[in-house]
Amino acid sequence: MDTGWSRPARLDLGGLAHRVALTAGWTRLVLAWLAGACGALAMPPFGLVPALALALVPAVWLLDGAATGASRTGRRLGTLLAAARIGWAWGFGYGVAGLWWLGAAFLVEADQFAYLLPLGVLGLPAVLGLFFGAGFAAARLVWSRGPARVLALAFGLSLSEWLRGHLFTGFPWNSLGMALGQNLWLMQAASWLGLYGLTVIAVALAAAPATLADAGEGRTRSAPSLGALAALALLAAAGYARVPAAATPDVPGVRLRLVQPAIPQDARFNPRNRDGILSRYLGLSDSAIGPEARGLADVTHLIWPESAFPFLIQRDPRALAEIVAALPPGTHLVTGAARADEPLPGERLRFYNAIMVIGPDGFVGSTYDKVHLVPFGEYLPAPVDEILRALGLKQFVAVPGGFTAGEPGGHLAVPGLPPVAPSICYEAIFPGAVASRRERPGLILNVTNDGWFGDTPGPRQHFAQARLRAVEEGLPLVRAANTGISAIVDPYGRIIGSLPLGTEAVLDGRLPESLGEATIFVRFGDVNFAVLLLMCLSAAVAARLVRLPRHGFGADVEKGTGSG
Repeated sequence: MDTGWSRPARLDLGGLAHRVALTAGWTRLVLAWLAGACGALAMPPFGLVPALALALVPAVWLLDGAATGASRTGRRLGTLLAAARIGWAWGFGYGVAGLWWLGAAFLVEADQFAYLLPLGVLGLPAVLGLFFGAGFAAARLVWSRGPARVLALAFGLSLSEWLRGHLFTGFPWNSLGMALGQNLWLMQAASWLGLYGLTVIAVALAAAPATLADAGEGRTRSAPSLGALAALALLAAAGYARVPAAATPDVPGVRLRLVQPAIPQDARFNPRNRDGILSRYLGLSDSAIGPEARGLADVTHLIWPESAFPFLIQRDPRALAEIVAALPPGTHLVTGAARADEPLPGERLRFYNAIMVIGPDGFVGSTYDKVHLVPFGEYLPAPVDEILRALGLKQFVAVPGGFTAGEPGGHLAVPGLPPVAPSICYEAIFPGAVASRRERPGLILNVTNDGWFGDTPGPRQHFAQARLRAVEEGLPLVRAANTGISAIVDPYGRIIGSLPLGTEAVLDGRLPESLGEATIFVRFGDVNFAVLLLMCLSAAVAARLVRLPRHGFGADVEKGTGSG
């Protein structure tokens, strides 16, 4: 009897995967772009880890069909080029959805930079997409018909992410491993594997559900997904066991105050605001934030963010005198500040984005100059800098000739603090590069100005990546940001205290101790990442050589065209 009700149709994953694999032309590229854009939801501030699966599962299916349409004479090359195009479109979508907020920087001085906005919002993701294209092509080179193709994708994408973080000065922003690098328990694996090791695991786990669409017995299809869930649970359990229930002990005698002035970016570098900005810093620094607080009298170390002044403090005795007068005996100021070196005969004045230490008696003498400068933000890259200047282009920061990079290595010596591993702005996003390996420091100090990007995902992504460095290194993180997020983080990644984005405030806190021993990542660097990468490559190559019986829909779409 017809009751008017019908059973809903069961989702036919095999049919869906088959249709995805058979797409071609612009349809294929648009689908790859949308899948990549979905993957950005796994990044901060959203942190939707399943979104990475929604991005990588279609990527597997699209790569399954990369050989369709390839001519018989150039099938291997045609297949690899098709895979590269799929990867580029996927990476382009991932970049646009994850980095659109870069456009805010072009609107700070809109009269000078707004016309370049498309280069930031679309141009950079398009360039970064080339890395993903290379990763997809490398995966397709060792592609097979069975579950091991998931490991082929983990190999190709993880290798390309490592290259993205190292080539052409490197830009590892939103590396895919950050999908696992936000949860307190899951991020603990970074102390063993680092960000790029997390990337291998994240890609393999997120791509595993693609095999649910394969032909064959249910247990065979579901084994990779069940294995991925088990691995994720094991990772979380290991992280839970690593994080102690008790709070991390504090370094005796250290009382920190982080100042977050929230100065608008369009006012920050205007010399006419000199007196107002300095008064704002000094007023906030000595504010009593509690009934029993005594302002700076309770503080041993005062931290100001990157480029705190619209002038060169080393060449402004009056400003320096005001700062020194405000510091109680025993209190030291650690501040971001531009500085200039006296030029040699015939050379221009060299400017540095620096961190300086100032005590009650003036400059202490310890200075750190930023090593990893932001291309186009702080300098125009050679050898095209002269050409770009001739076309009227200049870096965002209005410094004649741009900043000069400092010399790498060494710690910042601050009286009363353990050796400091300093970093300015996006230097904190580079795994393995925030601390010297020659002498173990006691903390990571990151001063930054994320005011360029307003209330967007950018500053939140920046903080999440800096936080992961604390776990990798086993060091506490002290972070002062102009507009936020300022925070104190212990060596397990636990946030001891923080200030919300966009607020004008100060944060008082103690300095957590570092871990007694260096982490596995500190001792071995990317060796464990390389081992994981080699394991994925070996499994993928072995599966390709074994020539397993055809049991995936990928085999169906390649019938008559070869395996590619």
